[in-house]
Amino acid sequence: MATDLKDIADTTHALDAAALMRLLPTRPRLLALGEPTHGEDALLDTRNELFRQLVEQYGYRTIAIESDCLTGLAVDDHVTSGAGTLDEVMERGISHGWGASAANRELVRWMRAYNIRTDGEGRPASERLRFAGLDGPLEITHAASPRHALTALHRYLAAHVDAALLPCTAGTLDRLIGTDDRWTDPAAMLDPSRSVGRSAEAGQLRLLADDLAMLLDQQTPHLIAATSRDERERAGLYARTATGLLRYHHWMADTSPARMTRLCALRASMMADNLFAVAARGPVLVHAHNSLLQREKSSMRLWEGVVEWWSPGALVSARYGAEYAFVPTALGTIRHQGVETPPPDTVEGLLYQLPEERRVVDARRLTATLADARPAPRVSPWFGYAPLDPAHLGTSDGLVFVKDVRRR
Repeated sequence: MATDLKDIADTTHALDAAALMRLLPTRPRLLALGEPTHGEDALLDTRNELFRQLVEQYGYRTIAIESDCLTGLAVDDHVTSGAGTLDEVMERGISHGWGASAANRELVRWMRAYNIRTDGEGRPASERLRFAGLDGPLEITHAASPRHALTALHRYLAAHVDAALLPCTAGTLDRLIGTDDRWTDPAAMLDPSRSVGRSAEAGQLRLLADDLAMLLDQQTPHLIAATSRDERERAGLYARTATGLLRYHHWMADTSPARMTRLCALRASMMADNLFAVAARGPVLVHAHNSLLQREKSSMRLWEGVVEWWSPGALVSARYGAEYAFVPTALGTIRHQGVETPPPDTVEGLLYQLPEERRVVDARRLTATLADARPAPRVSPWFGYAPLDPAHLGTSDGLVFVKDVRRR
């Protein structure tokens, strides 16, 4: 493939927040930085550096990562008020095992230090950095019990509204939920008959959760005055999560061919709703897998075949338009995972020939430059890395390229 490397180089710049923002028509409310693989601290270091620059130069105050939205509250409490120790919040506040990441630990440590300021005084609430998990309390193998979200929502409402308005007592919720292991049985993902999602108790809980969420909305002016806007927002998270989990469990018990499509789409909807909520505070850096943040449909090959659904990024982009910016990351090598030098006829292979280790790329300009070259899609020998799809390069607002990912 005959392509002038100088023309390609002209579409790239040294990686920093300023170069990235110059590619965008305006400061986006949600700036989505994607990654093509999980668990590489080298990529998280890049994320941390960009977030610091976005905070200091562009007024970003929240970071949302691909982690459990409920456990993430412990991290947010720590960075805003110092609740808990760093060791404690890293152990229980970031899901999927990513609390063990040194780069994630450094992110949380820096956020707490920023909120304290160098003079030891806490920053005003409007200037504090905030942390959020964008995912529901879900894993690929199971979904959590609705107990935590439902009981926290009920407890908040019971403390601040007339008891006559509550649709049930805490005891009723406890009885209907039963033991948590009924809900978290991993066998239910492969065998719908093992799910409790369509039991009589689950059906009653869905109605009660809906009534509690509606009561929360109806009482919003009073609740903000009686507690605070932050506490009302947290109760909203409990409501979204409770209703979303019960809906998810309902469809886990489904036996139709569309079962996994519905489950993936429901998870995406829960993520999108969490992003809408945190974006209401102000500009947010979102960090998650490229496939979650892209504007196109996501797809995955599962035991039931290929499943397709609209990603959280697609849902947010449809509502926010230019206020949503998607910047995927592409890689050259991950040699410790067997991902070697990319073929020269791929986008990654062309960028790999440039000398710099990390670049931000004008994706639309690069697409125009390669219009006649038709780059080939890269094929990864390792399942954990998803290469860039050259057909979608021009639909992103920029591209981060990291030449070599090395294990620390």
